[in-house]
Amino acid sequence: MSQTVLDVDSVVKRYHRKTAVDGVSFSVQRGEILGFLGPNGAGKTTTLRMIMGITVPDAGRVTFRLEGAGGSQRVPKHRVGYLPEERGLYKEARILDVLLFLASIKGMPKDEARRKALDWLERFGLGAYANAKVEELSKGMAQKVQFIAAVIHEPDLVVLDEPFSGLDPVNQEVFREEIRRLKERGAAVLLSSHQMNLVEETCDRIFLINNGRRVLYGTLVDVKAQYGVHRVNMLVSDPDWDWRPPDLVEQVNRDGARWTCLLRPGVTPGQFMHSLPAGAPVEEISIARISLHDIFVRMATQGEAA
Repeated sequence: MSQTVLDVDSVVKRYHRKTAVDGVSFSVQRGEILGFLGPNGAGKTTTLRMIMGITVPDAGRVTFRLEGAGGSQRVPKHRVGYLPEERGLYKEARILDVLLFLASIKGMPKDEARRKALDWLERFGLGAYANAKVEELSKGMAQKVQFIAAVIHEPDLVVLDEPFSGLDPVNQEVFREEIRRLKERGAAVLLSSHQMNLVEETCDRIFLINNGRRVLYGTLVDVKAQYGVHRVNMLVSDPDWDWRPPDLVEQVNRDGARWTCLLRPGVTPGQFMHSLPAGAPVEEISIARISLHDIFVRMATQGEAA
């Protein structure tokens, strides 16, 4: 049975006359990665700030359900790791000193913190920089240090706000693998990111917020089944093939011998295949659900209509 680690229940946050978050509810389970998504200004950062106790909800509640602590509405900081979108490290300080200081705030003994910090630095290829100053690091290297600071104490809940921002593809993959390891260790991970391909490859469930309200919530399979239509890619041997798409197709794009068809909601791949005329000069065909990126764009642009 899955264990709820974080429970966000009907939280509301208003700033003057604007409601930034309007009755948002979701949970994060132990051993899962929940993708927390939304366009700029949708209410993501405000929600994360309420979770971390930086701001207080005007209504609703945030509850941490950790073993031995019951249901607490106070942030158990020694059991939570947080990587904020706004990075902040002491530029004049040495990397190892920064990690030891931040680990001490989480209640880690100094010897244990030193050992784990050096292990993490080696894992990220930063072993030679332990005594370097933060200002000597590249942006990607500094981000690795900040990630280490968020997870060095092996928290039960990890909140990551745009962890892939500014990283090259190689380091994005490194971070993705480390986030998966957090899940395998049993941590609950709340991941906010605009890199839809990485979210799709990493997360177990998806929550999409827009205009302060929930738009999508569920497993990736459920989200795609509920909101995702199918895309058909065809390569034909006759670039002059004169084919009129049936009513099953919502949108079609043609580039010489390549056809891309977006099926209408509810239309199955089998229905489309049966609609192709006998003798159609199709050399290659692939049918798949549209990507999370496409669903994100559709839901974000449709807003309340979604």
